[in-house]
Amino acid sequence: MRTVVVFENVVKELRKLPDFIVRKLNKWARDVERLGLEDVRKIKGYHDEPLHGDRKGQRSIRLSKSYRAIYIEYREGSVRIVSIEEVSNHEY
Repeated sequence: MRTVVVFENVVKELRKLPDFIVRKLNKWARDVERLGLEDVRKIKGYHDEPLHGDRKGQRSIRLSKSYRAIYIEYREGSVRIVSIEEVSNHEY
């Protein structure tokens, strides 16, 4: 089953982000669609990790020291980007 990454929830956010963040997110999405989510999770540079508490069931990837993308994986093979968040050092 081919994985598809869906960005529809974050289109407005993407317009406001620095270009290098958008490029890294697009690279992650291409990697997921080409290699599959399980293989991309093994790439240490993305720091893919499950979230806890109110965000249980969601995962995050590190786009830079200051930005993280939050996503949900669905059984039918899609990955939906929920949000892109700027984090400060004390939240990290």
